[in-house]
Amino acid sequence: MKALLSIKPVFVEEIMAGNKRFEYRKRIFKQDVDSVVIYASMPVGKIVGEFKIGEIINKSPKDVWQETKDYSGISYRFFQSYFKGKKEAYAIQIKEFVPYDIPIDPYKDDINFVPPQSYKYIYENDEK
Repeated sequence: MKALLSIKPVFVEEIMAGNKRFEYRKRIFKQDVDSVVIYASMPVGKIVGEFKIGEIINKSPKDVWQETKDYSGISYRFFQSYFKGKKEAYAIQIKEFVPYDIPIDPYKDDINFVPPQSYKYIYENDEK
């Protein structure tokens, strides 16, 4: 199964450049997800590519940072701010990122499209 994640454009650029190999989340999938479709949030507002999930690390924020910082693609200050007050953090390993040749405008196909706050499952019969 695939999941759709909203990611800020600056971080999408880091993924595309290969500098960001982990996507951090406060919550993780409850179902079995093997790949992630990336929606670059506004001002881009397009689905730009997808990646296979490597491992999902679930530890304290401090331990997650220590294990992933070399390929975080974000600053430690941003990481600390994002996980402030949290006892656990998730790091989704980005493997085999594939950018789409032509980004998909989800608003064109679905005027009611709402970007997910954390994630949205994509089932086989769903269209992106």
